[in-house]
Amino acid sequence: MPHDLVSELLDIMNATSVLSGGLRAGGAWAIDFPASEQIKFWGIQRGEAWIVIDGGTPIRAGAGDVFLFHAAGRHTLASDLAARPVPLQDLVAGRLGAMNRHGDGDEFLMFGGKVELEAGCEPLLFAGLPPMIHLSGQEARTREIHWILDRLVQERDAMLPGWEQAGIQLAHLMFIGILRAYLADRSKLGRGMLRAVSDERLAPALRLMHGAPGRAWRLAELAQAAAMSRASFAENFKAVAGTSPLHYLTELRMRLAQKQLRNSRVPLARLAEAFGYASESAFSNAFKRVLGQSPKHFRERLQD
Repeated sequence: MPHDLVSELLDIMNATSVLSGGLRAGGAWAIDFPASEQIKFWGIQRGEAWIVIDGGTPIRAGAGDVFLFHAAGRHTLASDLAARPVPLQDLVAGRLGAMNRHGDGDEFLMFGGKVELEAGCEPLLFAGLPPMIHLSGQEARTREIHWILDRLVQERDAMLPGWEQAGIQLAHLMFIGILRAYLADRSKLGRGMLRAVSDERLAPALRLMHGAPGRAWRLAELAQAAAMSRASFAENFKAVAGTSPLHYLTELRMRLAQKQLRNSRVPLARLAEAFGYASESAFSNAFKRVLGQSPKHFRERLQD
């Protein structure tokens, strides 16, 4: 069975999702969200609202719509653009449990979560993506996310044994569903690693690199796997990934090494050999060049 490269990329980045909670609201209301570096996502299960980012043009969102934010600017969510916004921190301070309630009534319901990645991995995942992804609930590609939103409501309302863990799993499935739906229209993708691992033409070459990252792959071998000439492969790879095949391979090796350093006590010399480096010093230099610190320093910081 061929590698699922998107899943492997998320695994390398140690991507996990946390269900932050929900919002029930009604009447005329507005909430002011501060700028944030966190990766956040949410979906509207019922009702409608406006979203305004950094004072820009209001965007109408309805039931089934989903959003994914990274490095988001200040934004406002409102049923009525004339309503006075309440700062998010004030709303959260007064909540009981994971659900926030605002306004009068219960016409609006949304659930949200956040994504946590290995330090320094956010640019790799979100290169080429806009700061906000908005997918309409009217599109066929968001259909599976509708089911997740409905299931989140059921889990939250029924509170059956294990409902908190079920919510965490559903939140991660929702995050993957948003990425999957967005990747379905590749014309919107800019250059980056996420676009590369979802590119069908490059997939055969990428599977070789991901399957044996320690091998000294030659450009001709990779080009042959992708059924292209060396020049055409190098040009296409750079256009899609934003970097050369060999730079991509080095990045892949160092991210895999980072994961092993975090999860095991494997000696650096063995890591160097596993990832195709003739010496521990050569491996350490490459690790520092990509990640900004030596593998020894990285491991020591984990122990602090």
